[in-house]
Amino acid sequence: MMGYEEDKNFFKNLIRDVLEDLSIDIAELKFPNWYPELIEGIFCEVYGLSGLASWAFNYLEKYKDSSSAKIIGDRLFCLIDGKSELQPQRISENRREKLKRTLLLAAPKERLEYGFHEIYMLNGIRITIYSGDRTKPGQDIMVFRKYLIERGTFETLAEKGTIPGEAADIFKAMVHSGYNVLFSGQVRSGKTTFLRTWQSYEDETLEGLAVATDPETPWHNLMPKAPIMQLVADGGELEQLTKSILRGDNDYIIMEEMRDGTAYNVALEMLATGTRRSKMTIHDRNPRNIPYKMASKIKEKYGGDMKNLLRQIYSSYDFCLHFQQDERDRSKKYLMGIYRFRWNEKEEGQMQEVCTFNIDKKNWSWNADGLLDEDEPIKTLISKMQRS
Repeated sequence: MMGYEEDKNFFKNLIRDVLEDLSIDIAELKFPNWYPELIEGIFCEVYGLSGLASWAFNYLEKYKDSSSAKIIGDRLFCLIDGKSELQPQRISENRREKLKRTLLLAAPKERLEYGFHEIYMLNGIRITIYSGDRTKPGQDIMVFRKYLIERGTFETLAEKGTIPGEAADIFKAMVHSGYNVLFSGQVRSGKTTFLRTWQSYEDETLEGLAVATDPETPWHNLMPKAPIMQLVADGGELEQLTKSILRGDNDYIIMEEMRDGTAYNVALEMLATGTRRSKMTIHDRNPRNIPYKMASKIKEKYGGDMKNLLRQIYSSYDFCLHFQQDERDRSKKYLMGIYRFRWNEKEEGQMQEVCTFNIDKKNWSWNADGLLDEDEPIKTLISKMQRS
């Protein structure tokens, strides 16, 4: 069930032997069309992920680009072409209980009565389970997240309509300049995909530190030649590692899904030491709220002066790139805007719009006026683009 291929083949061979001993003609038996063949189907129903296996292991073409699935009660929903669709598979309460118990064997510290669990399969699928008193009777929930790893380019993102085609050279120049960048947006807005693309242009001889709350991005596979250390830590675990992280000699830091005062503080302290080329992702609907959210969470956790924290944030981060999912077609993601951080002479924080997207007209507009003197290469490229 967890993805151990050798064990799976052992049980499939047992099933095959039993059918042969019973003189059952496999070719004559019908089975659900979401399984590739009968033996696989029997294994999945008895020992495996039941009807969910088709999504987890991409048995059907429609599931290959599906990043999430949910079992709610006996119903299975899969995200297909940006929409959550009810599937024909049904998973009984008895089968769901067996499924939960078996999945929890991979996490000895977890106990069924806790009612909330987060575990991972060998292929990286993240599973979140809600059950017991946390859910309504017969409506226990299992959420599955499949990470679709793509090593794309700015050009391929432009072809998908996520970013403007003319922006590829601008983004490459920004990577080369070594800016500290925030990628913001809601869940499934495309920010993590863009982070991976941005990082793929990074100098592979530089030493990086990647900190994440879960093992979503396998940097060792995406950039096997780059010396990137990867830590999985959140909340208290991250706080325990803070001193060690700050003493490190990394050229840059990557922080995925920053969401609390500890993560914001670690990132800010790293950048305050002069660290460049750093990349962070954060959930937020309004990029202009981000500095205040970060400062207030740090102040709440560690204390400090709000204005001083804001000064550090506006002075340490260079750009925020904000992404959004198209509400009418959730398979489409857009770069909604690029904002330049600055702390001005009036001791105020500003986020100057450099690029904005009109979602109705599906076009981007550029404005280089908000850039600083140190952004001259970016200004030049924008001006050249506007003239052409």
